[in-house]
Amino acid sequence: MTQSVGIVTPQKIAFETPITLSSGVTLPRYDLMVETYGELNAARSNAILICHALSGHHHVAGKHREDDKAPGWWDTMIGPGKPIDTNRFFVIGVNNLGGCHGSTGPSTINPDTGQPFGSTFPLVLVRDWVETQVRLADHFGIRQFAAVVGGSLGGMQALRWTITHPERVRHALVIASAPKLTAQNIAFNDVARQAILTDPDFHGGDYYQHGVVPRRGLRLARMLGHITYLSDDGMGEKFGRMLRSGEYKYGFDVEFEIESYLRYQGDKFSDYFDANTYLLMTKALDYFDPGRFYGGDLVAALREAHAKFLVVSFTSDWRFSPERSREIVKALLDAKRDVTYAEIESAHGHDAFLMEDPPYHNIMRAYLNRIAAEVNA
Repeated sequence: MTQSVGIVTPQKIAFETPITLSSGVTLPRYDLMVETYGELNAARSNAILICHALSGHHHVAGKHREDDKAPGWWDTMIGPGKPIDTNRFFVIGVNNLGGCHGSTGPSTINPDTGQPFGSTFPLVLVRDWVETQVRLADHFGIRQFAAVVGGSLGGMQALRWTITHPERVRHALVIASAPKLTAQNIAFNDVARQAILTDPDFHGGDYYQHGVVPRRGLRLARMLGHITYLSDDGMGEKFGRMLRSGEYKYGFDVEFEIESYLRYQGDKFSDYFDANTYLLMTKALDYFDPGRFYGGDLVAALREAHAKFLVVSFTSDWRFSPERSREIVKALLDAKRDVTYAEIESAHGHDAFLMEDPPYHNIMRAYLNRIAAEVNA
C-alpha cells in the first residue's frame, strides 16, 4: 500500500570549506537546502540521491504543512510503498547551488557586501553540482549511493556522477535526458534567457536592490519552456482550439484555453522563481557535454563509470527525444557497461517523467526492487 511520507522539514546544511568552480571562481562557503525521507541503514548503503531538473528543488515528497495544496514535485514516485520506497531507502532531495529555494545562489546575501549576490554570482556547471553533492554525501557519512536518480537536467547530473566519481554510485537512473543539448535546445534556452535579459526590470541581474522582479521576462521564459515540455497531442487532447467564451473576440486578449493556461503557468512561475537562477540553470544545461574532455567521445567518458544504468525515455518527448536516450544507451553498450533501457508510450511529452503512469512506475519499481535486494541483503 502506498502512502505519503507525511510532514517533512527542510534542513539547511552549511559547508565552510571553499569550493573552486569550473569557471575558476572560488566560493569561500555555501549552504545547501535538503530534505531527507526514510532511514539510513547501519551500513549506510541504502541512500538514494534525487537530482532535480531546471525549476526543481529539494522538496521532492510529502508536505511542509497539512494545508499545503500540493506535495513535493515527485511525490508520486517517492514514499512508503512507492517505486522509490522510503521503507527501504534513505532518500535525499537537494536544492542545487545557485538555486533559489534556500541554497546559496544569486538571491542570497553575500556576506562581504550585505547585498544579494545578484549579477556577481558565478556560473555553475553540472560537474560543480556533483562536487557539492559529494560533500553532501560526506556530511551524511555515505560512501556510495545505492542510486543517483534524475529526470532531464537531473539525469545529466546522474551521468556526471558516474564519470567523475565512479566508485561512489552503484546505480544511475537517467530519465528523459540527453548526453548533451542539441542546437535547437540551446536555441530555446537562449530565447528564454533573452526574454529575461531584455526585461527593463532586470537591471543587469541586480534587480533586488531596485525592489523589482523581471516578471515579464520570467513569464515569457516559462511560457516558452512549458510549450516544449508538453507534446502536441497532449496539448491538443487537453485544450484543442477551445475558446474561453465560445466565440471570437477579434482582439489580442486571452481567447483560447491554451493561452489562458500558458499565462497562468507564467504568472505562477514568476511569483516564486528567481530570474538569475533561471539564467544559471539553463546555461548549465547548455554547457553539459561529458565527452568534451575525451575528444568528444561519449564512449570514452562512460568507460570511467562503474555503475549500472537504467535509462528511460518517453515517445512523445520531443525536447529530450528517445533518440537522445538511445545515444546514451549505445555509448554505454560500446563502453561495455551494464544498462537497461525502457521507452515508454506516453502523450505527456517531456513532463511524462513527473507523471504517475503505470508502465513507467512499474519499470521503476522493478529496477529499484533489484537495488533494494542488493543493498539490504
